[in-house]
Amino acid sequence: MLKARVGFVLALAAALVACGGNRNVNPQNTAQPDRFLMDRATEAMGKRNWLEAREYYRQIVDNYPQSPIRPDAKLGIGETYLGEGSTESLVVGANEFREFLTFYPTNPKADQAQYKLAMTYVKQMRAPARDQTPTKEGLKEFQAFFDRFPNSPLMPEVKKYWREARDRLSEASYLVGFHYYRQGWYPGAVDRFREVLRDDPEYAKRDAVYFYLAESLAKSQKPAEAVPYFERVLNEFQQSEHTDEAKRRLTQLKVDVK
Repeated sequence: MLKARVGFVLALAAALVACGGNRNVNPQNTAQPDRFLMDRATEAMGKRNWLEAREYYRQIVDNYPQSPIRPDAKLGIGETYLGEGSTESLVVGANEFREFLTFYPTNPKADQAQYKLAMTYVKQMRAPARDQTPTKEGLKEFQAFFDRFPNSPLMPEVKKYWREARDRLSEASYLVGFHYYRQGWYPGAVDRFREVLRDDPEYAKRDAVYFYLAESLAKSQKPAEAVPYFERVLNEFQQSEHTDEAKRRLTQLKVDVK
């Protein structure tokens, strides 16, 4: 289903380019027409005129195959789709970045292409309670970045967005566990909370995971296993909405354990 949707979007994009996206800019009286087009594209990008910039970039890609700036133009095409930000444009943009990485795997900007590829999925991420397929795809592309470009100067920025995506996926799993907890199905809640801690030990909201995991264990008649998680709420978080209740429950459970 996903492949069919992607194929449809790419076909639609190709049709739009063929029908209305061809200015055939052919600069005269310039010794470097490809550079002229690149300057126009850069200017349009600065104004967020995505379609205009794309047309200039595409002229370079299509008409100047030997140009040294052709890879930059190819990358620019993807960036115009990323800038537009619609679901359809993000799908087409992902394809453009993949093609760049296929055609220019050793280009100095390959790390940028891999980063932007991941961002096409980040921009499609949905609320935690909804389908997390784009989040998972984004994390896969971020991992590819970490594996291929460990020394990239983009690493701090990439890690920031990776953390955002990782938190989104962890929150989705946490909400499932919390639903089980509220329904009173504590074994299911325990399994899901432990899964979050195993897969993402740095999850930003893990204080809530600790607390409800501890409560689930306590309500499953396992107070000795619950105590360490209440303690982690207090030890790892100076400020948490669960602090006071964790202290109260910890005092109560330590008495029960004795």
